[in-house]
Amino acid sequence: MKEVLLLKCGEIVLKGLNRKTFEDRLLKNLKRRMAHVADCEITMRQSVVYVEIPDDADADAVMECASRVFGFATISRAAVCPEKTLESVIATAKDYLAPNFAAAKTFKVESKRGDKKFPMTSTEISQHVGGELADLFPDVRPDMHHPDLTVHVEMREKYAFVHAGPVPGAGGMPIGSNGRAALLLSGGIDSPVAGWMMAKRGLELCGIHFFSYPYTSERAKEKVLELGRKLTAWCGRMSVMVVPFTHIQEEIRNHCPEEFFTLIMRRFMMRIAEAIGRDHGAKCLVTGENLGQVASQTMDAMAVTGAVVHMPIFHPLIGMDKEEIVTVARRIGTLETSILPYEDCCTVFTPKHPKTKPVLAQVEAEEQKLDVEGLIARAIANTEKTQIRYYEDEQQR
Repeated sequence: MKEVLLLKCGEIVLKGLNRKTFEDRLLKNLKRRMAHVADCEITMRQSVVYVEIPDDADADAVMECASRVFGFATISRAAVCPEKTLESVIATAKDYLAPNFAAAKTFKVESKRGDKKFPMTSTEISQHVGGELADLFPDVRPDMHHPDLTVHVEMREKYAFVHAGPVPGAGGMPIGSNGRAALLLSGGIDSPVAGWMMAKRGLELCGIHFFSYPYTSERAKEKVLELGRKLTAWCGRMSVMVVPFTHIQEEIRNHCPEEFFTLIMRRFMMRIAEAIGRDHGAKCLVTGENLGQVASQTMDAMAVTGAVVHMPIFHPLIGMDKEEIVTVARRIGTLETSILPYEDCCTVFTPKHPKTKPVLAQVEAEEQKLDVEGLIARAIANTEKTQIRYYEDEQQR
């Protein structure tokens, strides 16, 4: 039986004269993502995107792919009726929704008449189809108020469709519709979630990871690249820039008081991330910082570390508690990788008593002991770029 996905656009339907720009971006993203799953015909009419699934394709894989494309509010997996007649609709519903009827005790029919040339109203379609299905499934009684199963009939311009109702889509805005961001990507739980949340708002991501070999292992770097790969299941292709950070950390350790180490280290991270981000078209930084979670994430500490950059810094997790963050990480598939026991550079030379209420002037005075510009230039010059794709067989260095 021929199947199709009906994808209903989300908040972009509220756009005005620039709405087509968002729709074009959404279709481009969907087609690019689908190209590595199945050769689907994709069209859009009246804020509904139709994905026609080939007979030889894995319909479950197509559905899974569509459910991770930002910009769609709901997705319905529907059967295409051979003809746009009530007889065809009833026959299709009988076969396609038989498992749903087997699991239900009550049902109702809801119809949409997108094709206004069809000679019956939506109410008349629902009454006729509902009556016939009640005869075909006598053990499932009609219930217009609280049914276990709602049979959806859609009379569209080209076809008639039958399905058991929509499921939530990924929501948000199409990737790239709001620009590009540089994501400070560690190996922990928080930063991948922060990246996912901003990708959902239409930002294309460029990941930046700070690597402190030999204090952190090659496995720690591979863990971060794997987190990037898991993010691409939602945000598509993504570059990850691996910045050598060992020399900077050693210089800070050798010349600065221990209590300032984390603050100065993070200020270096922000400067480098801004420079790399600008080179790759980013107009903001995204971090996984969460207010009060650790000593470097107090209000005063975040003000000091953020003072060195001139582009906006987004902190999407700032008001969430850890359990909320873990719930999202589990949902998007990054949690199991994040908790692998390979530490990142933030755990190297951690001070016993870090400053939680630093004074900017004091931190700046300590930084004067370092060749800040030279250290940054050296780190950027030796940065390694990895291009990650959402399909596993093409990872390019």
